[in-house]
Amino acid sequence: FEEASRAPGWLQQLRGTHQPETEAYGVASFVYRARRPFHPRRFFGLVQSEWPGVVRSKGFFWLASHPALAGSWSQAGAVARHGPAGHWWATVEAKRWPRDPESVERILDKWVDGVGDARQELVLIGMGMDEQALRARLDECLLTDAEMAMGPQAWTQWDNPFPGWN
Repeated sequence: FEEASRAPGWLQQLRGTHQPETEAYGVASFVYRARRPFHPRRFFGLVQSEWPGVVRSKGFFWLASHPALAGSWSQAGAVARHGPAGHWWATVEAKRWPRDPESVERILDKWVDGVGDARQELVLIGMGMDEQALRARLDECLLTDAEMAMGPQAWTQWDNPFPGWN
């Protein structure tokens, strides 16, 4: 305790002069959310490119080519993992939903009329990230109004370059 009490960071924290690591090293994060599916080719192109400043990202994504499936996303440094994570609750018969109120409440908390719980929800963490530019790049992967109007029957005919989505 004596040694810890002499540590500069500890004293700085007590005095209110400690600079959090998030500020000292420029670490920041934001959550990207959208309620339209990604076009599989456009999102795959983004996945294959560099995300300047992003050191870690994780979350769920929704591909138009597989509208019933939630995608899992995890990236650390240059290593990215992605694949199907299961079905969106919107595509599961209500009789197969969990019965406990807490689980149902968690599902309904993410519910939006028209799409249910299907969504893009990605957390990006990094240093020197240009949040506005990254959001714009992700937005470019979303279906356009014209593509949305085609509907899921057309979307499922699109090629999906992500492996393991058969």
